[in-house]
Amino acid sequence: MINLEWYRIFLQTAKYGNLTKAAQQLHITQPSVSYAIKQMEQALGLKLFHRQSKGVSLTEEGKALLAYVEQSFSLLDAGQHYIREMKQLNEGELRIGASDSLIKHVLLPYLNQYHQQYPGIRIRLSHGKSPDIASRLKDGLLDCGIVHMPLSDPMLHIQELASFEHCFVVGDALKEWSDRMLASKELVNLPLLMLSPGSSTRNSIDQWLMSRGLEIKPDFELGSVDLLMEFAMLGYGAAFINRSVIQEEVRAGKLFELRLEEALPSRSIGLAVRRDMNPSVAADRFIHMLRDHR
Repeated sequence: MINLEWYRIFLQTAKYGNLTKAAQQLHITQPSVSYAIKQMEQALGLKLFHRQSKGVSLTEEGKALLAYVEQSFSLLDAGQHYIREMKQLNEGELRIGASDSLIKHVLLPYLNQYHQQYPGIRIRLSHGKSPDIASRLKDGLLDCGIVHMPLSDPMLHIQELASFEHCFVVGDALKEWSDRMLASKELVNLPLLMLSPGSSTRNSIDQWLMSRGLEIKPDFELGSVDLLMEFAMLGYGAAFINRSVIQEEVRAGKLFELRLEEALPSRSIGLAVRRDMNPSVAADRFIHMLRDHR
């Protein structure tokens, strides 16, 4: 098998047409250049150079080979340059997944900061429920994901980033329900607005109510937090939602929080990565950014 160093010596010898000059450029001895050329010619079974009194010149076969060798080393140089750029965070890709609400209310500020610091990194953002994000992580389609907890999978390492409290809110049309403490039995008699079944947020409130012997039949099952907020403000019912998301609407008098006799379950979000995969330089920097600000 012909080794890469032979091709490097061949390229420099073809460039300078002189064994001594090629040796000087490669920082090796002239006999080493001559030996490598002979070994290469023997391996190929062809003469690559004409030996002349003032140097060497390529044979027809040598000229044909040179075109491929030049392209090959050009590609190698380009690859090394790209890797250096990736190391310096001038090139690369970050693949991250989260639910729509987490993207908007949690992830976006960090993405903006990251994009400003590393504009050369291409960010690929995909949305989905936490189980979907976990599945894409395990399939190697994402570098990291922001997921609702609890979520357990032996292939994933999940580190808690933040804890949030949820609440029920209503619009002005149902404001009177916020004037007194409500029992959970009274709550389920209200028209309720919930995220679609299967989401971890929906599962948490379903389990909380089931533990109290209650079952809910939501009037609206919606796919995003923004829709829950909108329909609640329009007076369609009480929406189960992350308290931190609706602070502005509460201050503005557009939404009103219901006061319950029993505390609702708190929720946590975590940063999920594959245990058996080393993140890219771009992904590693973003992961550290999240961990440092958790």
